Amino acid sequence: MLNERSQILLKTLVERYITEGQPVGSRTLSRFSGLDLSPASIRNVMSDLEEMGFITSPHTSAGRIPTALGYRVFVDTLLTVRPLETVEIHQLEEQLHPDNPQRLINSASQLLSELTQFAGVVMTPRPSNVFKHLEFIPLGERRVLLIIVTPEGDVQNRILTTDRIYSQSELTLASNFFNQHYAGKTLDDVTFNLRDELRQLQTDISSLMEAALAVSSQAFSSGGQYVIAGERKLLNVEDLTSNVASLRKLFGLFEEKTEMLKLLEISRQAEGVKIFIGEESGVTPLDECSVVTAPYEANGQIVGTVGVIGPTRMAYERVIPIVDVTAKLLSSALSAGTSLT
Repeated sequence: MLNERSQILLKTLVERYITEGQPVGSRTLSRFSGLDLSPASIRNVMSDLEEMGFITSPHTSAGRIPTALGYRVFVDTLLTVRPLETVEIHQLEEQLHPDNPQRLINSASQLLSELTQFAGVVMTPRPSNVFKHLEFIPLGERRVLLIIVTPEGDVQNRILTTDRIYSQSELTLASNFFNQHYAGKTLDDVTFNLRDELRQLQTDISSLMEAALAVSSQAFSSGGQYVIAGERKLLNVEDLTSNVASLRKLFGLFEEKTEMLKLLEISRQAEGVKIFIGEESGVTPLDECSVVTAPYEANGQIVGTVGVIGPTRMAYERVIPIVDVTAKLLSSALSAGTSLT
């Protein structure tokens, strides 16, 4: 859509606005673009860019600022990302020790916030949907405690309300059946095979097994949390604090979590770094923000997302590699602690 001259001027405008935070005029573009153009020619190009929706003119200034669409074109086609230096990567590695998964998650969110001076967020790994061990324990009346243990050591406890009272021997039989047939298998495998195999069991414990399967499905699908650090740093961002009502909604989003988790789940399914600019997120409180995310792994499986939440006027060339490298380092630490460099 844009010829080379238009691309250079749009790139220069976005870079100057990110750096200075002020609407960019034709004189500034002439000075920094490296193009030998008259002020009139620059104004004509700016008029075309504005008509295409890439830039806009604030009412109080003759200069222009980028729109969300302008930022998108800049990020997708014009941005030159600066890779982190080896010494910077080593500094990050020193702060992400593969000692404790939860400590790693907390450290990663703090690290993202400190390096960018925005909010750092890490979606915690979802519970595995693989059984390692399952046990039924009677609680009296028609209530049974179901204990589910995953290979990662995650323990899920759920209470079943049954249609009748089960004896200890019946509960032991049910536990043994699950553990002998389904240890190490996914919930999908269990669901697929259980109906046929239940015919081999006494019919009077079939309903218990089916109830256990339903509750297990809920337990595995209910996972998903995130750790956020540095929210208060956003109070220092003039672009966000100018609208107090929007800022309140943003902090309300952090507390309520549901919408933020949906966004992080979308990012978890992406390949590499994904960037939501303004309204692209579909989450209203983030309309004035950009969210830069990347998925991370544990032993070859994508299990969560890391990200940075800040204003649309952020130094993308700096934030993108920080998020990308942090995701890779977190993956290495969670998997085997292998070095990135």
